[in-house]
Amino acid sequence: MHKLGDILISREDIREKVRGLAAQISADYAGKDILLVGVLKGAMIFLADICREINLPVVIDFIVLSSYGLEAQTSGVVLLRKDIDDNIEGKHVIIVEDIIDTGVTLNFLKGHFETRAPASLKTCVAFDKFSRRTVDITPDYYGFQIPDKFVVGYGLDYANLYRNLHDLRVIDFIDE
Repeated sequence: MHKLGDILISREDIREKVRGLAAQISADYAGKDILLVGVLKGAMIFLADICREINLPVVIDFIVLSSYGLEAQTSGVVLLRKDIDDNIEGKHVIIVEDIIDTGVTLNFLKGHFETRAPASLKTCVAFDKFSRRTVDITPDYYGFQIPDKFVVGYGLDYANLYRNLHDLRVIDFIDE
């Protein structure tokens, strides 16, 4: 059993951080086209927000992975459910992810795309749960470092619920 807990990061703080990340990406890639690869389903809201703030030509594609299912803990196994449609050879690619915790998923994605010879490959995550990292990987761009709490909202879910919340909120699990 669970209930929605406190707001960890407000929608206003998220909005401000997204604008800052987009400004940094726009500066870093000035004069270049970029391909944003969103990891569905969680990154859809972050991707939509950040791409509208980037002041460069942007192409968007999506990849679908699974490592959680309906559980609160990752299985540790990343399954590729749907690959991107675009050829990324010679392109500037930024993987856009909602959250990084263990790093297993983002590490998998980097390896998956590096073999396709992109001009550059970077990562951008909204939330970084650094204390749970088990893989040596650091996102190139990240919004907020967050504590080791189960969070929902702003695209993140629990059992496919709560993605639509504007704020990042904690889930409190209740023993019955």
